[in-house]
Amino acid sequence: MYAFPVSVDCGAFDSYADENSIVWIGDDDFFKNSQSEVVQLSNTASHVMSTLRVFTTLKKNCYPITADKGSLVLVRASFFYGNYDKRSSPPSFDLLFDGNHWATVKTSLDQLVYYEVMYVVKSDTTSICLAQTQPNQFPFISALEVRNLDSKMYGDVDPNYALFLRSRVAYGANTTVRFPVDSYDRIWVPARGGSGLLSVASDAILIDVANAPDNPPPEVLQNAITTSNTSASITLNPGFPDQDVSVYMNLYFSEVTELDATQKRSFNAYIDNIKSSEPIIPPYEAAKEVSANFTASANTSISLVSTTDSTLPPLINAMEVFFVSDRLADGTNSKDVEGLGELQNTFSVLQEYWSGDPCLPSPYTWERISCSNDAIPRLKLICVPDVFGSFRDLSSLDLSEPLPDFSSMDALVTIDLHNNSITGPIPDFLGALPNLKDLNLADNSFSGPIPQSISSNKKLKFVASGNPDLCVSGKSCQPTSTDGTVITSTPSGGRKKSNKLPVILGTTIPIFVFFWAIVGFLVHHKRRTAAIAAITAGKTGGANRPSVANTMTGQVGEAVINEIRVNIQDQTTSENGDQSVPQQ
Repeated sequence: MYAFPVSVDCGAFDSYADENSIVWIGDDDFFKNSQSEVVQLSNTASHVMSTLRVFTTLKKNCYPITADKGSLVLVRASFFYGNYDKRSSPPSFDLLFDGNHWATVKTSLDQLVYYEVMYVVKSDTTSICLAQTQPNQFPFISALEVRNLDSKMYGDVDPNYALFLRSRVAYGANTTVRFPVDSYDRIWVPARGGSGLLSVASDAILIDVANAPDNPPPEVLQNAITTSNTSASITLNPGFPDQDVSVYMNLYFSEVTELDATQKRSFNAYIDNIKSSEPIIPPYEAAKEVSANFTASANTSISLVSTTDSTLPPLINAMEVFFVSDRLADGTNSKDVEGLGELQNTFSVLQEYWSGDPCLPSPYTWERISCSNDAIPRLKLICVPDVFGSFRDLSSLDLSEPLPDFSSMDALVTIDLHNNSITGPIPDFLGALPNLKDLNLADNSFSGPIPQSISSNKKLKFVASGNPDLCVSGKSCQPTSTDGTVITSTPSGGRKKSNKLPVILGTTIPIFVFFWAIVGFLVHHKRRTAAIAAITAGKTGGANRPSVANTMTGQVGEAVINEIRVNIQDQTTSENGDQSVPQQ
């Protein structure tokens, strides 16, 4: 897990500092179910874009980052495809944070694209995730940056909403402004503003930004754009979508020269030709910030128009435009997050497959769990059998430690952990989960007695076959089910080897020997009887009369054979009996 602020060069192996004194770290040791790739097309903008990390296995892959609960963070994710896979087919996929949809990423063959969001963290971690949305279009990422902002910045926005960056520009600037000039590492892109506009530079040596709540760097106020006369207005075009969106906008102003008593620069901001501000008078050697929150679409216009008493035309130094998100999700219930964390801490292999919010957003719920549809979802099912394909194409998990305490997950209805190698006693809390109806622990290595909380739970269907060392009583380890019948210790199938053969051999071989001993005795007795009968017949002349002894001996032999067959059949039935232990 990374600690913020952090700059991750995705796909890189080492750490280094770039030309902006930003220290980048690689992520090669962080993921196992991913690949590091090198781009085929060069990007001269930054060394960071020369590698990327691509995810081809899981539907949701996340970077978890430690943060301070309640802190305001800026997160920037960058993508440079660069034809790394030699297919000339830049993919599209979803970008998520903390169980919320952020953006649908549309990458370019040879152009860098990046997405930025600001939000208040609701726990002590935040997660940035990529999710596959189309077959054979695998998510990738080139760089991930997380920055900490002052908690008072962008304070006009409800903390239950996020701000998605649409545009951040420094008008009249010649170069991009970012860290270390902007201590928060916001990227200010130079802009000219369009035809009919003039770029002007400030002659102020120092510009005080203390009165601007969102702390713009003074460098973005050292230039501006303006018009040639007061009758001309400045039209701003951030590029709004066709459908209505909620917009949050910051406009920054600073006078570029010290005005004399005869000069005055005064103007208003208009949105769709409706005046939306008091007269704006830019201060010299200082900054003024004007914010607005409104609904916009492709036809929305924003303009700066001189007031009637102004002797100078309008100007603007910098602008930020954000789209406001829907209300942020509160995430999966903290009790379930806590319980899943205990499972991940015990079975480290689960950390490779489970990351981000367990239930949200709903199309990207973790593999092998299911959740309720509540605003704050609860886990209803957890199913981690050790079978090929449990996690898409991945091989078996083979969980092999004692179960931890995940009793906080009290909304669970089904727990299926069969066919692993889980050891130790069956925890007592499992039988006390108030909503649990199905518990399958078959074919593991549990030992000791079955807890009373399970054996006395009449509403619970409990399966525990295939655990040779499991028993009800601590004094006697004869494997016994909760209803008094024998729990067969043979696996119900799958990975583990059956132990039926020794049982069958142990019962069949003695019967086999006994059977042939009886046959030998009967043959010997028959011959002896026949000899006696021959002697008797010779004396009486009754050689063709059937012997009573022969008839009785044949009946006895058939009776013994039939009894042996019945015993063998009974033994086989006992060996193949029901392996589950349903509670009535």
